[in-house]
Amino acid sequence: MREYLLTLCVTAAVTYLLTGPVRKFAIVAGAMPEIRARDVHREPTPRLGGIAMFFGLCAGLLVADHLTNLSEVFENSNEPRALLSGAALIWLIGVLDDKFEIDALIKLGGQMIAAGVMVVQGLTILWIPVPGVGNVALTQWQGTLLTVALVVITINAVNFVDGLDGLAAGTVCIAAAAFFMYAYRIWYSYGIEAAAPATLFAAILMGMCLGFLPHNMHPARIFMGDSGSMLIGLVLAAGAISVTGQVDPDAMRLFSGSERNTVHQMVPVYIPLLMPLTIIAIPAADLILAIVRRTWRGQSPFAADRGHLHHRLLEIGHSHSRAVLIMYFFSALIAFGALAFSVNAASMWIVLGVVFLSAIGLVLLLLPRFTPRAPRWAERFVPPRYRRRGTAVAASGSTVDVGETDRGGSDEATTGDRVPVSAGASGVNGATAVGPRSRAR
Repeated sequence: MREYLLTLCVTAAVTYLLTGPVRKFAIVAGAMPEIRARDVHREPTPRLGGIAMFFGLCAGLLVADHLTNLSEVFENSNEPRALLSGAALIWLIGVLDDKFEIDALIKLGGQMIAAGVMVVQGLTILWIPVPGVGNVALTQWQGTLLTVALVVITINAVNFVDGLDGLAAGTVCIAAAAFFMYAYRIWYSYGIEAAAPATLFAAILMGMCLGFLPHNMHPARIFMGDSGSMLIGLVLAAGAISVTGQVDPDAMRLFSGSERNTVHQMVPVYIPLLMPLTIIAIPAADLILAIVRRTWRGQSPFAADRGHLHHRLLEIGHSHSRAVLIMYFFSALIAFGALAFSVNAASMWIVLGVVFLSAIGLVLLLLPRFTPRAPRWAERFVPPRYRRRGTAVAASGSTVDVGETDRGGSDEATTGDRVPVSAGASGVNGATAVGPRSRAR
């Protein structure tokens, strides 16, 4: 455990220390697109934060290779090298997209090639455990297609959720923490060495996100851009592929006792089918809803809009920071709920705890709807936050209509169009934009 923590800390430190110089480089390189009406941030903000995250990944792998116990991962498996190869390719595509804006289909092709590079080097799904059937061995083509599909879906799910300051990095960090505990338990408790690469990937991924978050929290000084969002999505997918398709469930020796006990004990075997879905549940839901919404309107699935989950939280009335924290809460609830269920599937307390926390999350989600509103005749006597939307109290004491405005005091985040700000403006901060971007001038 200490070597994993050391790797995590080194990765976080390198990412944190390099993000500042990378920010200055992004400003000089002009990687600061103009503000559009659908963006959440109000000032141009440099991208290319993925550069620091990639070098953090390289530092983590380098340190792990020189540690006594973790060096065995590099000796017994080619998966770390496969991850580095795929990560370098997807990172390069992301850097070019942050600066020049690559076509969506070209990026999709690059994602598939990066996944193929990892498959060629051995990071692929060999079999899947199916409840009631057992282990189902996959052919080479089946394993390749399933691996590429999982990588592409995870990358785009993380990319879609990258819409508010610190949202993508924090959500992926929470998912990586839950995944690290799950993979470490398989490696340490069951003595399965094949789970060690996935544990290492999760530790490094946590370090990348933790090192970048201080620079990316609201108001963000730099965005990770596609070079960062696609990179952490690929690392997350690589860990899921490693533990799902490489760990042999029979090695856990769980088939013992009564039929009921065996069913409960076999939960850790089947969790690999669900864990990759739970750790990206929020981003995946946002991705599916976006595709359905856009195709229903007759638009391209890659067309940008303001209908993402984080946009809807802002429209409900949540502040920027509270919307991010709510997304963190639900991500942690889903990921750690699945983790707790894998440890003790027979406990009813886990189910009750998840239900109770879900109810709390629902109350927090709808909290702006519960804000009491004073009647119109009494609005002049109460603070502005208790007045009805669209009204204000004039200096004379009379109530006047000021139109539909945002509860936070600005309508720019929900309804109003904003004038683009040139990339050379000072005081750059804000939140990551979603969708295709204008070329930096």
